[in-house]
Amino acid sequence: MFNTLSGRFLVLTLVFVMLAEVLIFVPSVARFREDYLMLRLERAQIASLALLADDIIDPGLEQELLDNAGVFNVVLRRDEVRQLVLSSPIPAPISATYDLRDPSSWALIRDGLATLVDPENRIIRIIGKPVQEGGLLIEVTMETGPLRAAMLDYGLRILALSAVISIVTAALLFVAVRILIVTPIRGVIEQMNDYATAPEDARRIIEPTAKVRELREAENALQAMETQLTQSLKQKERLALLGSAVAKVSHDLRNILTSAQLFVDRLEGSDDPTVRRLAPKLVGSIARAVNLTESTLAFGRAEEPPPQLGRVAIAQVVADVIESERLAAGEHDVSFSEDVPVGLTLRADGEQLFRILLNLVRNARAAIVASGEPGEICVQAAEEDEAWVVTVTDTGPGLPPKAKEHLFQPFQGRVAKGGSGLGLTIASELARGHGGELSLVRSGPEGTEFRLTLPKSRIDLRAAAE
Repeated sequence: MFNTLSGRFLVLTLVFVMLAEVLIFVPSVARFREDYLMLRLERAQIASLALLADDIIDPGLEQELLDNAGVFNVVLRRDEVRQLVLSSPIPAPISATYDLRDPSSWALIRDGLATLVDPENRIIRIIGKPVQEGGLLIEVTMETGPLRAAMLDYGLRILALSAVISIVTAALLFVAVRILIVTPIRGVIEQMNDYATAPEDARRIIEPTAKVRELREAENALQAMETQLTQSLKQKERLALLGSAVAKVSHDLRNILTSAQLFVDRLEGSDDPTVRRLAPKLVGSIARAVNLTESTLAFGRAEEPPPQLGRVAIAQVVADVIESERLAAGEHDVSFSEDVPVGLTLRADGEQLFRILLNLVRNARAAIVASGEPGEICVQAAEEDEAWVVTVTDTGPGLPPKAKEHLFQPFQGRVAKGGSGLGLTIASELARGHGGELSLVRSGPEGTEFRLTLPKSRIDLRAAAE
């Protein structure tokens, strides 16, 4: 509770109210003491009137008058004559004298606190002005015990009343703060948490409703900030998706253009003069296109569209991929083999299937070439009861530890130097789009094997793509 705004406000309210009551209590007790002493002077003056009316009174009556006045003796000064009007034995010496004819506020407070904290019953002399001009001054002697008891009783009643006032005031302020301040702030916090769950959703932007000017200003500032943030997120999301799409297209387009470049290189040996004249220009154009696609591979990911399923002859797709990569291997000692049943067809998107296998075979070829050792790449396909399975196996050096750790993660699972790290990511996404799976079976010094599984059961293409 004390860690909340309303709880701390409640504590501070109690502290401040009690402090105010203390500032009121001390002067009140001092004033009570003055009134108490003045009342004793008045009673003493009234008691002295009996003696003034009759010079001789019974000693018992005199004692009764002194007891009623609460004093031991009364001295009245009239016409410059100081007269002991009433008297009785004083049990102890007089310890202090207080003059109430023109006391200062500080003197009253000081003497009142001194009387309140002194538990000993002392004898004091009080000097004051008689009422109704009944003389020049009047003096009485009295005990401090009854005075202190009366002051304590009055002080306790003041403190009790102060405590009640403090509690009621603090409770009212506590409720008011919760209603007027804490509840609106909590509403803003809940709105911020709700907005944080989906900051791109413009419907979650706060609508200012506060009546308090400061809270309204805070809500207006928050609304402006959330609106700007939502717009920025949408713009960045669109740019990221666009960049990701360009990166993926560029990655596979680069592979296709590289293969085309190898085919065009063969045209330079043609006997046709026109072909020989145009071949260098064509090679230069394709080279520029390859460079352009490579420069766009710094973008992120984007979701692939759902595949257009159809019956695909897997043997033809594998043959196209191997022929392309055989040309890319050139003079490097890389051999290719395939083990695909004749006439095997599967339900897939032919273009996306080509991209999956091209990425896998190209990565295998690049790994073998980078090792400087001869190697073999084998593509196998088989039909099982529930799925079609295609495996790509190589005898290369295996995947680097970082590639294994970040397998299928964009820009992090780079296998060969100069690669983009998108090949396996794209292949995995395309496999998931078919409702299938691309997995790493093994990888080590003896080689690497990837397994592509495409289910035979009918699937929801959009759900699979997502």
